[in-house]
Amino acid sequence: MTATNFDDVFEANYAVDMHCESCTKDIKTCLSSIPGLELNFYVPEKILNVKGTAAPSTIISTLQKCGRDAIIRGTGQPNSAAVSILETFGPVSSNDTPVRGLARIVSANEHKTWFDITLNGVPHAGKYYASIRASGDISKGAQSTGEAIQKFDEPIDCDTPSDLGKGLYSGQAFLSASIPVWQLIGRGFLVTTNADHKPGSNYDICGVIARSAGIWENDKQVCACSGKSVWEERKDALNRNIK
Repeated sequence: MTATNFDDVFEANYAVDMHCESCTKDIKTCLSSIPGLELNFYVPEKILNVKGTAAPSTIISTLQKCGRDAIIRGTGQPNSAAVSILETFGPVSSNDTPVRGLARIVSANEHKTWFDITLNGVPHAGKYYASIRASGDISKGAQSTGEAIQKFDEPIDCDTPSDLGKGLYSGQAFLSASIPVWQLIGRGFLVTTNADHKPGSNYDICGVIARSAGIWENDKQVCACSGKSVWEERKDALNRNIK
């Protein structure tokens, strides 16, 4: 496998609809444009295992361009992955969703954690800045999340028109920091238009960082709470702008 740095590599499992060797060949061809990937297929389980340094959002969006959807079923080793759903705390219409982004987090090793940040439906084109906050208290939105304990100086460029409506924008960034996932659980994750990472600027979205499954830790096909299949849940998530 060719990768920028082997120590930066992590594994991720994706649910992908596949039935035979022809399907796996199509998926290999589709993902061949992304360098440094090692693909392993578990056809009966409809699971694609990926080793590499590519952002999960890049894997999913590339498969979607080839006509296949994918659901992340686990990233990294146990207790090394997390997620934060990013919401606006401003007014939204009854037919809209407050969700404006998602941060997928996975540690490659004790010195590097990846942050795959996708924003969609933000009202201003331009640069957005992410930070991890001391508190996961979002009772007052971004204002109650406390000080920044980790700032990402590299901005998230949001210049692509959003599919949520005219005058809205989307963007993505794959960032890293030397902070382990266990130090992040329960804290806040903030994205703001303020380059100094201070909430209360033109636009803020935030969420709480929660643990997510590692590889092979999530093999459910039907949700015990809703009775829905993973693909039905996927449709519900997309409708909520969780992509």
